[in-house]
Amino acid sequence: MTATDASLRLPAPLVLADHPALDLLNTKMMVEGQRRDLLLGDEDAAQWLDQIGIGSPAELAIDENGRLVGELRALRDCIEKLISARCENRMADPSALNAFLRQAVPQLVWKQPGQPILDRINEPDEAKRRVSQIAFAAAELLAEGDFNLVRKCESPDCSLMFYDRTKSHKRRWCSMALCGNRHKVAEFRKRRQDAVG
Repeated sequence: MTATDASLRLPAPLVLADHPALDLLNTKMMVEGQRRDLLLGDEDAAQWLDQIGIGSPAELAIDENGRLVGELRALRDCIEKLISARCENRMADPSALNAFLRQAVPQLVWKQPGQPILDRINEPDEAKRRVSQIAFAAAELLAEGDFNLVRKCESPDCSLMFYDRTKSHKRRWCSMALCGNRHKVAEFRKRRQDAVG
C-alpha cells in the first residue's frame, strides 16, 4: 500500500472540541487503532484553518512548501505538552508557545482619519497570522480556561479532546453521533445478551 492509498482512507479532521487549540490537537486521532496525523500537507492545513473559521485557503496563498503544515504541527506538539501538564496540574516550559506568540503582537493601526483600530494579531504573513491566532487561543485556554471542563472522550478507542460548554457540564463523548452512539449501541447489545443469557 502506498502513502497515497493510506491518506485516502484518513477522515477529514473533526471540528467538535469547542476550542481551536483542542481542535488542533484533534488533528491527530485514532484511525483503525493507530494515532494518525490528519494534516498531511499545506492544503490539508489550509482546509482545516478554513473549517475552524480562521482564514480560507485563498487568503493563505498555499504554495505547498510544507511551511504551513510544519508550523501547525510544531504548534500542536507544544500545545499538547502544555495541555497535558495543565490537566495533570504540573509545571511545564511555555517557551515554545511563547515563540509562536512573539511572531505577531498587538499593534495600533491608524490607516484613515478617525478612530484607529487595535489589530490584536498584527502579522503581514497570513499563514503566520493564522497560526498565531491559534497560539493565542491556546495561551488563553492555558491561563484562563477551566480545566475541569477540558476532557478526553470517554471512549477507550478515541483520543479526541473537547472543552465541555454544555449547560450541565456532563459531556462525556467527543460527539454523540460518533462515540456516544457507539456506546449506546454496545450497552443495548449487552443488555439484550444479559436478558437472553
